[in-house]
This record gives sequence, structure tokens and C-alpha cells, in this order.
Amino acid sequence: MTAPQRLTDRKREAIIQAAIAEFRANGFEITSMDKIAATAGVSKRTVYNHFPSKEELFAEILNQLWARITAEQTVTYSADQPLREQLQQMLGAKLQMMADDNFLSLARVAIAATIHSPERAQDMVARMGEREEGLTVWIRAAQADGRLKPVDATFAGQQLQGLLKSFGFWPQISMGLPPLDAATQKAVAESALEMFLARYQL
Repeated sequence: MTAPQRLTDRKREAIIQAAIAEFRANGFEITSMDKIAATAGVSKRTVYNHFPSKEELFAEILNQLWARITAEQTVTYSADQPLREQLQQMLGAKLQMMADDNFLSLARVAIAATIHSPERAQDMVARMGEREEGLTVWIRAAQADGRLKPVDATFAGQQLQGLLKSFGFWPQISMGLPPLDAATQKAVAESALEMFLARYQL
């Protein structure tokens, strides 16, 4: 990578980080591209060269959020491995991701920006559902292998995700509670795991 390209990448990242900070502090509607440029230490023209509009800049922040969700949760079903071990890996990764400050910052920005925009909120919910499809795919594979009851896999997946989010996501987003520590993450994962297997394992 050449020096100009590295500088361009640094400026782009500075703009994204500045936008996250401004959106968190002031909300999506009030934050201006001028303020983002000033916080990033770049010209307004540089901001527009990277992102033609505030909406596209916000979309990039969402894309980073979705990318993190996807990267942390990719687990392929294994017929040879105990269900408990596979679920422990998935749930542990999910809770660890939700305890990450950068992830929570991105999530707060995204959720705050959807409060006054039903269209933006619907898009966010749809995107998040798509990114959490990995667990549903895993459940369907375990069902096909005769190891889980033949219930609605999407419902079961959302139910399990909800058990984690009720402790490790929504209290941090809505009430500003600190991220879960490692011991609490393990306790939450184990409890959710026990409930899920008790209900659905054959």
C-alpha cells in the first residue's frame, strides 16, 4: 500500500470515529458534516469525498456493526461434536462481542438514530436479523441431524439470542450499565444453554 493510500485510509477511519463520537454526543439529526469534519481534523470536502451524505456515513457505521456481528458468530454445525460444546462456543463469542466497548458504541449510535425514524429502525432490525441468521442455520442443521426437536428454528434462535441480550446488551444500551465481566458472561451463557437444551434437545 502506498503512502497516499495509507493517508487516505487514516482519514477515512478518523472521519468514521469522529462521526461515532458526534452521533453519540448529539444524535443523528443534530450532528452536521461540518462538526464531523472539525472533530476528525479534516476539511469538509475530504468528508464528502469519502461519504457523499450523512446517511451514507451512518450506513458505513452500521456496516461495521454488522460486520462485527457476523465475524464473531460464524460457527458451522458439527455432527461429531456435542451440542453443548458448539453452543458454548457461539454463546461465548456473542457475549464477548457484546462486552466490547467499540461494539456497544456502534450499537448505541445505531439505535439512537433509529428512535425518530421508523424507516431507519425497520432497516436496522432487518439487517440485524440477517446477521444473526447463523444460529438459525445451526439449529436447522442440528434438527436435520435428529438432535433437536423439529420446532420453528427462527423462533428458537431469537429466543436464545434474547436470553443473552437481556443481560449483556439491552441494560448496557438503555441504562448505561457496564459490560458484563468474564465471570458473568460465563454464568449467563451457561444458564441460557441449560434452558435451550432442556427445551429443545432430543
